[in-house]
Amino acid sequence: MNAQFQPVCMGSPMATPELDEDLEVDVATSENLPWMCIVWDDPVNLMSYVSYVFQTVLGYDKKRANELMMQVHTEGKAAVSSGERDKIEADVKKLQVAGLWATMQQAG
Repeated sequence: MNAQFQPVCMGSPMATPELDEDLEVDVATSENLPWMCIVWDDPVNLMSYVSYVFQTVLGYDKKRANELMMQVHTEGKAAVSSGERDKIEADVKKLQVAGLWATMQQAG
């Protein structure tokens, strides 16, 4: 038995919808992922000093600086800033100069 193909009329309910050819897909590549500045817990710096550094170096208010300091203390680390690579490199350097153990890594 030989079945013949019957074309579907575009006006019928079974017609395929038109494709939006201008659809843009944002693909996360390593180039466009933000960088994070991570501060690690250390046995040297006092918690009050870490909070002070977050306020003076990163510009956080006292409440946010204390929250981040407590996260470093209780979880062992905290992401204290994120953004473009150049900005995060500068943040890491400033925190290291202040005596904190800071590194950077790409989000993702």
